[in-house]
Amino acid sequence: MRIRLGYDIQFDVPVSVPVVAMLNVHPSRAGDLLEPDILRIEPAVPQERYIDAFGNVCCRFTAPPGLIRLWNSTLIEDSGTPDAQDHSAREVPVAELPPETLMYLLSSRYCEVDLLSNTAAQLFGNMRPGWQRVQAICDWVHGYVTFGYHFASPTKTALEVYRDGMGVCRDFQHLAITFCRSLNIPARYATGYMGDIGVPRVDPMDFSAWFEVYLGDRWWTLDARNNVPRIGRVLMATGRDATDVAITTSFGNARLAHFDVVSDEVMEDGAGAGL
Repeated sequence: MRIRLGYDIQFDVPVSVPVVAMLNVHPSRAGDLLEPDILRIEPAVPQERYIDAFGNVCCRFTAPPGLIRLWNSTLIEDSGTPDAQDHSAREVPVAELPPETLMYLLSSRYCEVDLLSNTAAQLFGNMRPGWQRVQAICDWVHGYVTFGYHFASPTKTALEVYRDGMGVCRDFQHLAITFCRSLNIPARYATGYMGDIGVPRVDPMDFSAWFEVYLGDRWWTLDARNNVPRIGRVLMATGRDATDVAITTSFGNARLAHFDVVSDEVMEDGAGAGL
């Protein structure tokens, strides 16, 4: 399967502002790209590309005053199969976890492990460890939290999601991540493209959030909001929570003026959306 990926994002900038953009496909998927994956900026400005502490591709630049456009269109090869699952995957004792996974057991900006550990133990502590327990967490969060774009808040944490039972995509993932970490299961936040491939188109296309857990000897993709395996996820970035994977971080004022994202299967006749 081939998927056309792209975005067209524009900001109105009153004065020059430094920006870090995280809009590239994750290095783990770079080998699947069939076209260059390049952040294009109009008006053109110098940009510095680097890999951050979590292994994500970042681009740093200074946006001049006025309207600035960030855009790209690329093509990627995908397996076309749903998210992998392994119902026999086991939880790894903390003493045996790879050192690089240990940070994903700790509290972070939006995931207050210390404040939700007792709740996690009460809800899931007596369940069979491993995949079944993680799936139970997804099932619970999916059923408990009500989705709505009007519930969005850039400051909402997992504890607040638990208290009010409302949120957007990222809030589902933050709560599930926090419950997993509370039970000593490494969990990290992920963001990327997830188009409506194989499912009815309902919402306008946007970048999506999901999460990953470390079971057995690898990271597995889970999604507390949709709670079903999906086709065509394309990872862009992973981190402790949404703080680490913001698509753009501006160190000053930059007002969003336009936002468009594409993630569509390209048919053999070449049909498919583009930017």
